Amino acid sequence: MKKLNVCVLFGGVSPEHEVSLRSAESVLNNMDKSKYNVYPVGITKEGAWFLFGGTDYSVLPSGQWLEHPDNRPAAISPVRGTGLLIFEGKEVTAQQVDVVFPVLHGANGEDGSVQGLFQLAGIPYVGCHIAASAVAMDKTLTKLVADQARVRQAAWQLVWDWEMKNQMERVLDNLEKRFSYPVFVKPAGTGSSVGVAKAKDRATLELALRGAAAFDKKVLVEEFIAGKEVEVAVMGNDSPVASICGEIDAGVEFYDYEAKYVTDTSTAYIPARISESAAEMVRDAAVRIYKAIGCQGLSRVDFFVTNDGEEVVFNEINSLPGFTSISMYPKLFDASGIPYSDLIDQLIALACEA
Repeated sequence: MKKLNVCVLFGGVSPEHEVSLRSAESVLNNMDKSKYNVYPVGITKEGAWFLFGGTDYSVLPSGQWLEHPDNRPAAISPVRGTGLLIFEGKEVTAQQVDVVFPVLHGANGEDGSVQGLFQLAGIPYVGCHIAASAVAMDKTLTKLVADQARVRQAAWQLVWDWEMKNQMERVLDNLEKRFSYPVFVKPAGTGSSVGVAKAKDRATLELALRGAAAFDKKVLVEEFIAGKEVEVAVMGNDSPVASICGEIDAGVEFYDYEAKYVTDTSTAYIPARISESAAEMVRDAAVRIYKAIGCQGLSRVDFFVTNDGEEVVFNEINSLPGFTSISMYPKLFDASGIPYSDLIDQLIALACEA
């Protein structure tokens, strides 16, 4: 069988750049090289693209990949039929690309922007298409879709950065009328819990709002839901399927960036420590959200299951979830009977049929 030429994109101009490097290391190490000709292309924090010239992917997370002497500037051309442009001095070669696997998280990789490039180029790609990527990335838009789909979620309110700059006291007053402490404050368009904070009083709420506004002009404030943090992986195009449920015990007040990627306080339970009826409600709601947004390929959908186990509350969806060695998406499907390398095969196959 003919090998597919797969371009794996990683890095990116995003607050989640480092997470992408770790995800890409795992994806590249688990790709079956007997099935794919792999073209790993890294995007620096400044936006430069390079075809990585090495085969030791362990250098990605540290950023050392940028120092490889065989790196070459590269770019995916928006001109159909051109593929991957590789620059060597004044010479430019064009390499056909059958599929792009964007292992990119956050802004400029998960929000529909780079998906638009693939669409223009006519190259199949892993993951959600433009509109679904944009909606899933913007938590306030996701909330509107969830409301329309009648999926239970935490009460929420959108706050704009200009409101904070011009009338912060009024913003705080309105939020305190609407919510009881504690509340969660999130930038609308980040993942990996970047910029997320839990506010317990007016002073910490103001700090959290200003902190979130450093990442996005739109800030989401949500009511606190007491319960277990439960995640489910979804895969598919027209007939998506959900994995078994997993549970995150953060070991701290909430599952923030530090708990996810820096410290070792968190513990994952697969399957989640919830009843089968609650797990079925989670899986059903995950597929409903996935379909309502118009997702394709993959997404991870996160919920709270209340402490009495009776209620499932939607939290958020991640259209390009982490693929690191500790990430829940591949671990959940592995526990569901699909090992990491087979998962990659299935995602690439879904991209080709989309």
